[in-house]
Amino acid sequence: MTTVQKSDKKNQNQRTVAEFVEDVELLTQEIQDLYCLDAIPWVIGVSWGKDSSAILQLIWNAISTLPKEKLHKTIHVITTDTLVENPIISAWVRKSMQQLNLAAQEKKIPIEPHLLQPVIVDTFWVNLIGRGYPAPRNQFRWCTQRLKINPANYFIREMVRANGETILVLGTRKAESSKRAATMQKHQVGRVRDRLSPNSSLPNSLIYTPIEDWRNDEVWLYLMQWENPWGGNNKDLFNIYRGATADNECPLVVDTSTPSCGDSRFGCWVCTLVSKDKSMEAMIQNDEEKEWMKPLLDIRNELDVRNDYDKRDFRRIWGEVQLFERNKDGETSVEPIPGPYTKYWREYWLKSVLQAQTTMRQTAPENMRDITLISLAELSEIRRIWLEDKHEFDDSLPRIYQEVTGEEFQDPRPGADYSLLGNDEWAVLEEICAGDAMHLELMAKLLDTERQFRKRSRRVGIYEALEGCFKTSSRSQEEAIKNAHFKRDLKEAVTKGDIDKVRQLTLGDVVNPPQEDTQNNKSQSWAGKKFKKQKDN
Repeated sequence: MTTVQKSDKKNQNQRTVAEFVEDVELLTQEIQDLYCLDAIPWVIGVSWGKDSSAILQLIWNAISTLPKEKLHKTIHVITTDTLVENPIISAWVRKSMQQLNLAAQEKKIPIEPHLLQPVIVDTFWVNLIGRGYPAPRNQFRWCTQRLKINPANYFIREMVRANGETILVLGTRKAESSKRAATMQKHQVGRVRDRLSPNSSLPNSLIYTPIEDWRNDEVWLYLMQWENPWGGNNKDLFNIYRGATADNECPLVVDTSTPSCGDSRFGCWVCTLVSKDKSMEAMIQNDEEKEWMKPLLDIRNELDVRNDYDKRDFRRIWGEVQLFERNKDGETSVEPIPGPYTKYWREYWLKSVLQAQTTMRQTAPENMRDITLISLAELSEIRRIWLEDKHEFDDSLPRIYQEVTGEEFQDPRPGADYSLLGNDEWAVLEEICAGDAMHLELMAKLLDTERQFRKRSRRVGIYEALEGCFKTSSRSQEEAIKNAHFKRDLKEAVTKGDIDKVRQLTLGDVVNPPQEDTQNNKSQSWAGKKFKKQKDN
């Protein structure tokens, strides 16, 4: 098999256009040889940005010149739609996939596109609005695995299960970042076949990265100078990148010191893992016709608050207070770890998203008027979580939906509108509890737990469930935090063997601090006290 060896290449930063063209020809031969070598299916991961578009175009051009009898296996093209993608990019992706599918069928190229989506329970809004997960941070990056990795991994595992193994083709490049280069170099050492690296997270799948050594300008050179084979327009992609650049300019690259247009990054419009969504800001700034996306930017910026403790519960999502040591300005303090968004803020985010969706359906261009920020299935799952998991039987979601959209909420879940407890009962509880939030929460949990067990033929576990309600909701915030400190201090005292501290915490005894043994200078401990007593006897 013909392979493009790194040792055969000159320094990539000094490669001329003629040498790049030669490299494309060598890669074309390499792809053809690798494709014909065996029956292992290929899966191309595509985001429809510049790199993945280049890799898809390169592979199409390579296999399209093969004899028809050698086109013996299907190449699967997978794209993950997180359901919170930049609307402009999302529209571009769907259009490109339609063009790819039609062209592949017409030209009888064995390429099959697949648009993957996360399961409903893993979507962004179900977790943030439904469960109350805080906006993602690097310390709690709950979104990437659920929205992007899981759908792709599930598809690849199914391919491995059906075929024994698979080859995953990616458009990753070393020039993207020093971290990416180091990771690729590490995997390159463990290659089991020419140009195929092992996949540490997915057994029986190998990774193929044909353009790993290309520069940004070479990617654009290939996209601009080689015709798109499935009828797409690479200039449209170029314009998207240019529109997402702060100065609305993609310079002509004449040497390695010239910045490339390909530095713009696209992703989820709700992403709070970066300080700013520069691509969307640039789109709105550079094009008046894209100002209709401003509500998205407003929601994203409102989510991106570093200190959002006032919006979150003082307990973790399972109802327990957990403490952590915080070092600020050289001073150490022990504070509770904030938990999920409170009921008020979950309802607030729901209103914001529905309002943005309603506004954008009125102000967006005609071809974007059907935009959906949060689907009916997601709303149904959020409603179920609020009712069943959080015991909020006031059932506020249908009311909020009607207030914002002016339409009645039609829940697709069978029997969702039937319940013994509702808004009237919630109002009575609020009046009885007289503003005591924890008392209201406890009473609501107890009543709703009884309601849930009422439907069962055997009520096994009801006492444990009721006891759990008291464990999580019977104390006020101050009492719960004080109790967490007590448990922490007791655990530390037991670990250190401090008997007097344990007595003081558990029995309330007022004991004098242990006197130091000036002769032996021994610290008070379980062992010290035991052997001292034996010595005295």
